[in-house]
Amino acid sequence: MKIIYKEVPYMDIHQLLYFITVAEEGQITAAAKKLHMAQPPLSQQMKHLEDELGVALFKRGSRQTELTDAGKILFRRAQQIINLSDSTLREIKDFKEGVYGTLSIGMVSSSGSVILRPFMQQFHRQYCGVRFEVYDGNTFKIIDLLTKGLIEIGIVRTPFNYEPFHYKFLSEEPMVLALTDELDWCPRRDTVSLKELDDKPLIIYRRFDQLVQDTCAAQNMTPTIFCRSDDARTSLLWANAGLGMAILPQSAFTLATHSRLHVKIIDEPRLYTRLTAIWMKTGISRPWRKNLSKPSPNHDKKAACPLASCFFAYMQLSVKLLHVGPFVR
Repeated sequence: MKIIYKEVPYMDIHQLLYFITVAEEGQITAAAKKLHMAQPPLSQQMKHLEDELGVALFKRGSRQTELTDAGKILFRRAQQIINLSDSTLREIKDFKEGVYGTLSIGMVSSSGSVILRPFMQQFHRQYCGVRFEVYDGNTFKIIDLLTKGLIEIGIVRTPFNYEPFHYKFLSEEPMVLALTDELDWCPRRDTVSLKELDDKPLIIYRRFDQLVQDTCAAQNMTPTIFCRSDDARTSLLWANAGLGMAILPQSAFTLATHSRLHVKIIDEPRLYTRLTAIWMKTGISRPWRKNLSKPSPNHDKKAACPLASCFFAYMQLSVKLLHVGPFVR
């Protein structure tokens, strides 16, 4: 059978860097100055890129250059390609210098206090040559980075769609109510029931909006939502101002300064969340777990690849932190 290869447009890294700079600066002149090159060669490079792709990437005005819809698509992808290229070059450099590699991890902001101690400290002592690229974001951003191959591991929160991933449940924790003394109707209690929140002004971390709504609906409640926010830290700041009561994961309480707040656990079995480590089903194999069953200071770095498998195998051994069941395949 004869295989026919379809000719595809050619783009090199330099072209993409030039394109990103022009898009960010909004002017060829400003971009050329930033790139320390003359304007005509830069304009020519952009024209070659448009000819190669067969689309217009810029709307050229007398003073400003704006991206077309096609240009916006390329801009997003070009940034990802450049980031991936940079990470690859760093990994090759690390390998040449005897450092095993760089592991890219995406983490929800509230996972730091759980992951860093003691697990990451133990891992670093065992594999001191491993470096990290850490990307912060909410669960959905981390999942997007993982599916695009920009990170190897995601540390996210339930609920989410498990189907595309292998996953390992980490610690389970309750949702809590963060409130000021002025809004506390039961100062002597450390827990509250969901029913007690029926008429209270709630500040909801949008990531858990549906979970809260569904849990309330199951008890024939309609929550009084004063504010929704995209960040747990914003929820805490609003609650600290006395504007309402924030519902968020227990570990998220330490993310922002909140001199006036205290927390109460919401006594509701459905209002729990778990930190979960995920990786693509096609991305990591299991054989490395055997090699790491007994970590030792003399561990051969060459046997520790791939890094993500190494990371998860060691994670499996850290029973002080990861005490919830086996790997789910």
